[in-house]
This record gives sequence, structure tokens and C-alpha cells, in this order.
Amino acid sequence: MAPFRSPLEWPGLDGAAERRHSLFVIGDAGIEVRASLPGVRFAEIDADRLCYAPARALTAGTAVNLARCAVGYFRRVEVLARVGDDDYTEAIRRELCRIGAAHRLVVEPGVPNGVSVMLRDAAGGEEGGPGVRLLVVQDEPPARRLAAADVRAAAAGIEDADVLAVDGYSLLAPASREALHEAVRTARAAGTRVVFDVVPHDIDARLTASCVLPVLERADLVVSEAHTLARLLGHAPPIGGREPRDLLPVLDRAVSGGPLWLLRFGPTSLERVLVHQRGRPPEAYSTGYAPGTPRAGYGDRLTSCELYWWLSGG
Repeated sequence: MAPFRSPLEWPGLDGAAERRHSLFVIGDAGIEVRASLPGVRFAEIDADRLCYAPARALTAGTAVNLARCAVGYFRRVEVLARVGDDDYTEAIRRELCRIGAAHRLVVEPGVPNGVSVMLRDAAGGEEGGPGVRLLVVQDEPPARRLAAADVRAAAAGIEDADVLAVDGYSLLAPASREALHEAVRTARAAGTRVVFDVVPHDIDARLTASCVLPVLERADLVVSEAHTLARLLGHAPPIGGREPRDLLPVLDRAVSGGPLWLLRFGPTSLERVLVHQRGRPPEAYSTGYAPGTPRAGYGDRLTSCELYWWLSGG
């Protein structure tokens, strides 16, 4: 057996020398305002506060964020997302074109686009972690209403792709949940591989395991923080960022499909990955994330790198 070679060794986080494979992404697309608050900790705020800090607005969402990184690895990246009909719609379309991703945007007339606000406070304590993130998402954004009919209209793109990427946000509403299942059914019938990102990270507080398990069982690859899956399956989360090897038999018992698991763990659940698949010895590797590294977008860079590595036989 060849020695294990992690995706950080090849192709690495800066993109692939040869872009190949095709990726079809289903998820959110909207506008996000991001700001980091130096010198401010949420726990210490007990009155109104004015902060001058780096802040920016950008086109974002789970589909856009992954596509933005994936174009550095994949020959073709295509995005399916339901969006609103306002002044931001053209900005979303332009950004997808700018990064080189094909898109199938389903515009919902008379509906505003989804807007989110992400604030991160200053790191605290002697270890200087990444700080606490507060993410405020517009209630009932258009992505919640992506329909199975939207997926059927885009079926040719899913069938032609090497891999379909979906995420747990689509499970949070009835319409988008059925759209996700329709997409997975379409991919499986066509031989397109399926990757599922288990987000949001508190999905266990929003959905029962029975709602998530059908997707896990039909996925070929699952990306998740170890903490998230442990809580979802009623297992004790790893303590202190330890390697979650005791979670592996729990996954094998709960999920009959036997996907490849990429379990993120470490002090902030982003430093290391444990690779597991039933019947094979587990392996672990470093992600390269360290204190002081910008956190926003790092997970999508890592996922894009991992997907290319996986599809290339890694």
C-alpha cells in the first residue's frame, strides 16, 4: 500500500497546477457584511457600543464561498441557488461570473435577497483563539425555498458533474430539504458522487439525527467538525480538541452507507482532520491552520483542496 499523502502535501491550499474534474454546488447565495472587532469581547459588552473596525460587504453564502475557492482546482464549477429580485441580484450574478463559476440562479420575483451579518470579537485568554463569531442571517432567505422542480430543471448539470456538493443548511426548511433529496437522488442515479457538509455547526440543536441520517447514508464523502457529529449522534464530543477516534465506531454503527469521513478537530476544530472509512485504517493530517491565520474562508479552501485530492485518488 502506498504511504498516505495528505491533501495539504498535494495539491495544497493554493490551487491545483492542473485544474480538472467538475463540481456542481447547491447552497446559499446572498450578501454578507463581515467585521472583526479588535479590542472588543462580546462577553464584556453591557451597553451600547460604537466600534470602528475593518468591515466589508461581499457576495457570499455556502454555494458562493465554496465556488470561489473551488475554481482554483476544478475545470468546471457550477452553482445552483435561489436568489431574490432586488439591487443585489445582479451583484451576485456578476460575482459568480467574475470568479469563473457557471450559475443557474433561480430568481424569485418580488423577494429581497438574503443578507447576513458576521461579527467576530477579539480573541481572549492567554492562548489567543480566533474569537467568538456571531452570525446573524436574514429570516427565511430565498435559499429556504429552493424547490425540487428547480433541481429537476438543472438535472443535466448534476448528471454531467463528477461531484455534487450540498450542505446541511438546505435541511432547515421543508422546500429546500426536498430539493436536497432530489439532487442527491439525481446524482446517485447518474453516478455523480455526493459530498455533504454538516453545517450549521449546531445542526444538532436544530434537527434530529433522523433528519440528517438519510443524507449521510447516501453521501460518498462527509465533511464535518467532530464535535457536531458527536452531538448529533448522542456521543460525547472530543475533549480539548483531542483526536476523535472513539467516534469512528459510532459513525460505522449509525451510517450504513460507509462514506469517507473528513472529521475536523483541534482547539478550534480547524487545525487537524481525521480521515475514516469503514474497513480502512484511519489517518490524520494537519490543515495548516494556526493562531493568527484569517479564519473566514479557510474551511472552504480546505474543502476544495480535499475534494480535488479525493477525486484524484487521494
